[in-house]
Amino acid sequence: MEAILSATCLSLTGTLGRGFGYYLHKRKNRFYAVRMKQSVPPDGHWRFIVVCAELAQNKLHISDIKVGWMELSDALYEAGHFVANRHVRQIGAQGVKTTYNAADIVNLKKTFGL
Repeated sequence: MEAILSATCLSLTGTLGRGFGYYLHKRKNRFYAVRMKQSVPPDGHWRFIVVCAELAQNKLHISDIKVGWMELSDALYEAGHFVANRHVRQIGAQGVKTTYNAADIVNLKKTFGL
């Protein structure tokens, strides 16, 4: 997952909260989610994606995110959200929707009651 920073934020690295098992890491001029080496809760990846999407809705630090359908599908599967996982996997494999942004993540969360 890539986090796209807002124009008012020059850098944002590190954890965004406890219990996710993921943090933001800067590579060149971009910021990516990275899995920590310690144990990660089963829903940690999904919750980290959701937090970043919700931060993007406020446009304070993060203006948007980009998540590929395979990463999103894996995060949903790990979290036990199998119906949403199947939906993302089907439309991703068909090439209908291959990248998700913050609005898509919030919509997916609402649609499937996650």
